[in-house]
Amino acid sequence: MDTAPKVQEALAPEARVLPRLVAKEAKPNLVGMSREAMRAALIGAGADPKQANMRVRQLWSWLYQKGVSDPEAMTDLAKPFRAFLAEHFRIARPEIVERQVSNDGTRKYLLRIDGGHEVEAVYIPEEDRGTLCISSQVGCTLTCSFCHTGTQTLVRNLTAAEIVGQILVARDDLGEWASAGKPLGEKRLVSNLVLMGMGEPLYNFDQVRDAMKIAMDHEGLSLSRRRITLSTSGVVPEIVRAGEEIGCMLAISFHATTDEVRDRLVPINRKWNIKSLLDACRAWPRLSNAERITFEYVMLKGVNDSDADAKRLVKLIAGIPAKINLIPFNPWPGAPYERSDWARIEAFAEIVNRAGYASPVRTPRGEDIMAACGQLKSATERVRKARVKAEAGGA
Repeated sequence: MDTAPKVQEALAPEARVLPRLVAKEAKPNLVGMSREAMRAALIGAGADPKQANMRVRQLWSWLYQKGVSDPEAMTDLAKPFRAFLAEHFRIARPEIVERQVSNDGTRKYLLRIDGGHEVEAVYIPEEDRGTLCISSQVGCTLTCSFCHTGTQTLVRNLTAAEIVGQILVARDDLGEWASAGKPLGEKRLVSNLVLMGMGEPLYNFDQVRDAMKIAMDHEGLSLSRRRITLSTSGVVPEIVRAGEEIGCMLAISFHATTDEVRDRLVPINRKWNIKSLLDACRAWPRLSNAERITFEYVMLKGVNDSDADAKRLVKLIAGIPAKINLIPFNPWPGAPYERSDWARIEAFAEIVNRAGYASPVRTPRGEDIMAACGQLKSATERVRKARVKAEAGGA
């Protein structure tokens, strides 16, 4: 008997996830289906079972290597089969509602999904890579006090199609598809993927896992598992499972060195404290110097940035192959914190470095379009609140 929904409810009893709203006439979406699910769907709709495996291979190539969303453009499929696909299925991506480009080249996408809900994804170009930050939920239930995204309520989990769809949309926008006459370049524009957008990935485990399997499949989106990083705030019971069933890299949204402070910054710590979180990290499959865990640490002035914090941090993670990403706090309207001074950040980093851990300071990107770490929040939500306030007379 499948107990996954009960397990998820036990993990996140505070989450009241709304059902996904899809138009009654909506056809099944081929995007996001596993090979097995796609084969079953094709046969269920009347396709020849003897040709089903071949059809799945062909469709995966068109969907994930060429980026085609119109069956009529799938030229190696017979016309009757193209018509069959158009009749019974859809190939749907999230809709770009708004696309903003920062002065530093960062791109933020506001995307509309089934039910009219909206999520955000961010593309960050760098000299040696292009990183796409994607969302796993509409809103968030974690209420981390320094995170703008966490001020939203959780609406629902994203489907595998909606998670994969964010990658497809970014590649559409960047023109990164291997299509006729335009081979995919050696330097990929979307080379890295981080599950660090809206939501807690491990509260939507099954859909995230299924989406990442498509992302990592050599006949799918063909991203190396070591170029995919899943960031969790500390859903301890699912951490080792993620290593076993997904196998990507792990990042921990850590941010404090005592339970007292972390309870305030990352409230999930009240359920799974620092010790239980680090025990799960030590049990992470493939943990080695080649596959280190990343500890994310946002630098908050006067809160968690002292020399004593730095010394406690290196003691806490002793024995765990790791690096520490120091993240200057990215301000947002009404934020209760300030960014640590640069001198304080550098002093903190020096202590961590002397202990033998790499501690790069993350350069803030996309701040002018509210696309930096911790700033993701639907623009329409902000506009709606402003309108409600105006209608109430500015109270």
